[in-house]
Amino acid sequence: MSDNVVHLHKHTDPTDDTAPTVLTVVPDAPPARPVPLWVRSGRAVKSGVTHERTKSTVRAVARHSLYTLNGSRIVARRAWDGRTGSRYERMIRAAEAAGNLEAAEEWEERLQRFRAARHHRRMDLLHSPVEAAKGLAVGAGMSIGVLVALGVVMALNTGHVGDVITPLSATIDFIALLIRIVQIVWGPALTIGPFLALLALWSVGRKQHAAPNWALPANVRNGEGEPITPSIVVKALRDLGVPALARAIKEMGDAGASMLGPIRIAGCGVEVDVTLPSGVATNEVQGKRRKLAENLTRHEHEVFITIPEAARTVRLWIADSGALDEPIGPSLLVTDETLTANYKTGRAPWGQDLRGDAAELSVYQRHLLVTGLSNQGKTAALRALALWLALDRSVEFWIADLKGVGDWAPFDGIAKVLIEGPSDSHCVQATEMVEDAVEEMNRRIEAVRKDPSLVFPPLIVLVDEAQKAFMCPAKGEDGRPYGGSKATSRYFMAVREIHNQGRAVDVLMWQGTQDPTDQNLPKLVREGAHTRASLVVGTESQAEMALGAKAVNAGAAPHLLRQGLDKGTLVVASDGIVIPAGQASITVRTHFIDDEPAAEIAARAKALRDGVATLRAIDRTEERDHLADVAAVIGDAARLRTDEVLKRLHALDTAVYREWNNGRLKRLLEEHGEEPKKSHGVMVVRRDDVGRALANRDENGSASAAE
Repeated sequence: MSDNVVHLHKHTDPTDDTAPTVLTVVPDAPPARPVPLWVRSGRAVKSGVTHERTKSTVRAVARHSLYTLNGSRIVARRAWDGRTGSRYERMIRAAEAAGNLEAAEEWEERLQRFRAARHHRRMDLLHSPVEAAKGLAVGAGMSIGVLVALGVVMALNTGHVGDVITPLSATIDFIALLIRIVQIVWGPALTIGPFLALLALWSVGRKQHAAPNWALPANVRNGEGEPITPSIVVKALRDLGVPALARAIKEMGDAGASMLGPIRIAGCGVEVDVTLPSGVATNEVQGKRRKLAENLTRHEHEVFITIPEAARTVRLWIADSGALDEPIGPSLLVTDETLTANYKTGRAPWGQDLRGDAAELSVYQRHLLVTGLSNQGKTAALRALALWLALDRSVEFWIADLKGVGDWAPFDGIAKVLIEGPSDSHCVQATEMVEDAVEEMNRRIEAVRKDPSLVFPPLIVLVDEAQKAFMCPAKGEDGRPYGGSKATSRYFMAVREIHNQGRAVDVLMWQGTQDPTDQNLPKLVREGAHTRASLVVGTESQAEMALGAKAVNAGAAPHLLRQGLDKGTLVVASDGIVIPAGQASITVRTHFIDDEPAAEIAARAKALRDGVATLRAIDRTEERDHLADVAAVIGDAARLRTDEVLKRLHALDTAVYREWNNGRLKRLLEEHGEEPKKSHGVMVVRRDDVGRALANRDENGSASAAE
């Protein structure tokens, strides 16, 4: 064939009947080897099976056929249950499986009564033919007598003797008519009857969805929005993959319905208590949360499993499909401009629980820890509480924002201390702020010892991104690290001291931290918080670090929240929030307050206060004349012990001389050609030595200036 010959090939989409035919021009090619017929037939079958219409047809045929087949099985079982004691036997096995021996005995008594009544009925059948014959004869005779008597009355009335048999004749004609009707209907009834019976069986099967899941309609297979019913819950539990649970449900005469408490509307979902049968532990159900959710046609985050007070019981909260993806309303702080706060008796409007009820938190004398992965709403949750509490003018704030991007800027003019920045120097300042709070706490404690009637204003020491302070590598002049999780860590020890005693004098520690580990959130610190809240975390071990093992073992699962999708959703363990009886935690969807509304709320808080001069950073690098300070603290004394000099320096300026020790004092004097000396075996600093050092320094300084 010539090279310039072309062929027109027709292409169609085998999966789309409406696809247009496309003609493609291709060069001439050698003839392909013919495909065997059996191969072409197989391809055609495969194409047909994968066709969506064919799938739908096969699914529909299978579904309706199985509806009829399984419907007959259901009807047969119902009939068998009605004629035998199998229902009672199943109920007995169910009660025994649930460990309820009283119910088992009651059902056994019912079974005995049923068998006795059935025995009496069967014995009566031995005499029933004779009794039936006698009854039929007597009834027929009485009927004929009544008809004849009626005919006599008619004959006396009309005077015609033939009317005596008129009623009897009419009755016979009526019976003949009925027989005729039956003769006419009998044939079609025999033809239509089986179809009506099959239709009835099909209807029973359809109502029960008696077909495999793959054959059911798409809306039933997906189950999106499907209401939660007892049968759905029991079926989900049966298919959970716990052999003892599945076996017990099959043995229960009520198909497991006795395990369920009432299904209650609870916010944007429903709640039900499930009493597990003997041999099934609650943690076996907790460990299969995802499978249970999928069996209930829900996503994993839409099913929560908690442990109530009742033994061998789990409480399931099942959200409506998609309900948890809808945002909650704005905070009362935004919508109610008249709202005020009370540190002691009030509760902060933090958000909503899963039932849609308001979740309010008391912060009175409670240290707070909020943790979670980055960018999940930790700062927003902390700031919402602080904004509410700022509306109580008696509360004082010291804030260190170690993220430093302006999230806490609205507190300029509310907080007495506001540190903002992510560097190590900011971490050092935050540490020293907490240490100052320890000193304030100690001052208050000492004052209360002298006068127990004293009451101090609440002091909230807040560190956001506290993991930076724990991980800070900087060290002080004495060699002690600012960060770390050991007893030498300054930040760690300061927080521990506030946790131990701060509550008694209303000095409270609030911390927000990311991605908790033993390094950036030591156990002794996290265990010291009275209110512990966690956003989504990566692992169950991190969930235990955030909330404690008790809460996690009781069903708290922040590690099962969805990163990015459940922003602002907190699992809270605290006695400061209303938690359902028997639970160790509660899930709260917090209100998000954006920067602009936050600034407006802060402005209302500032209007309630007399005006606060906020120290934007604690400057610990202030330049002092250390040598002049030493001379000043010695005063007129000829000499002072070095420890007394250090004590007086500390009293002169705690911030600057907090870290000074004998070595630091010795280095200062050596820099100016002097050093401490011993007097009677004790190191002292002489006034004449310090004076000479000052003179030498001034002389050297003047010479340098002249040059």
